[in-house]
Amino acid sequence: MKWKQYVIHTRTAAEEAITELLSTLGIDATEVRDHMPVMETETMALYKDVMPEQGPDDGEAEIVFYTEIPDTLSRTEEAAEEAALLQKVSAGLDALRPFVEIGSGKITESITEDEDFVNRWKEHFAPFFVEDLLICPTWCTPPEGADTDFMVRIDPGTAFGTGTHETTQLCLRGLRKYLKPGDRVLDVGTGSGILGIVSLKLGASAVFGTDIDPLAVETARENIELNGYDEAVFPVVYGNILEDDTLLPEGGAAGFDVVVSNILADVVILLQDKLGAAMKQGSFMILSGIINTKADEVRAAVEKNPAFEILGGETQGEWISFYLRRV
Repeated sequence: MKWKQYVIHTRTAAEEAITELLSTLGIDATEVRDHMPVMETETMALYKDVMPEQGPDDGEAEIVFYTEIPDTLSRTEEAAEEAALLQKVSAGLDALRPFVEIGSGKITESITEDEDFVNRWKEHFAPFFVEDLLICPTWCTPPEGADTDFMVRIDPGTAFGTGTHETTQLCLRGLRKYLKPGDRVLDVGTGSGILGIVSLKLGASAVFGTDIDPLAVETARENIELNGYDEAVFPVVYGNILEDDTLLPEGGAAGFDVVVSNILADVVILLQDKLGAAMKQGSFMILSGIINTKADEVRAAVEKNPAFEILGGETQGEWISFYLRRV
């Protein structure tokens, strides 16, 4: 299998805005290259004692993203899909220019064999704990003496959700706070499936997952099986809840006990009514994926929605989570 690699030539000030833009277009596998100094906390997160010399920070940056080249597409179809995607990216970059320094915004491309792309980052991902939960990649051995009864085996592939990102950890803490044994959980934007798997580890009776990325759906299903569960307790479906009213299972309107969603702030705002209709009275929603600059916007939208009350939330780094109750 081959992947097409695209490089956006930009400025460091625009890194966060552009990665969020790409995520809204369904592109979560991104790589940021710059010369900004790496803080000690970041080297710990990357499981590195010493980072390579990066040279002086010149404000320049490259944001790299990848798309799969399906074997079934003709050259004409492939070119059409590529042109449509690049047009969306370019339009998004132009929309950001009044608000952040984009730089040239030039996009270059090349083709890479997937083995290099998919596996290169694995050297930075080692077993780690979120409180007492052990998250262990499939290619690693659990630490000696670790309690493997409360362990999640994970191989995110190209899907979001290794557990290392602040937004995922905020969701994990929310689940520990509000999920009770026997609860039914709705996992919106399931990614690698990590949040649903942890829900089952915490005693959920069933999880229902959705994602708009077919590769993420495939990855989640593999991780679910890897952790000893099956489709009977954790089905994952491909689709967009905003566009498909039939996506949730029969009886979904009767109520989930917990809804967890680690997605972008703008999508969270749009999803409120849809998710509220699938929740029991008194049930809980855990929202993450919200950058701090969007927190007030999300709060204002939720406060206008009579279906919810805000119980609180947490902050980790630049990211915010909200805890809601269905009234």
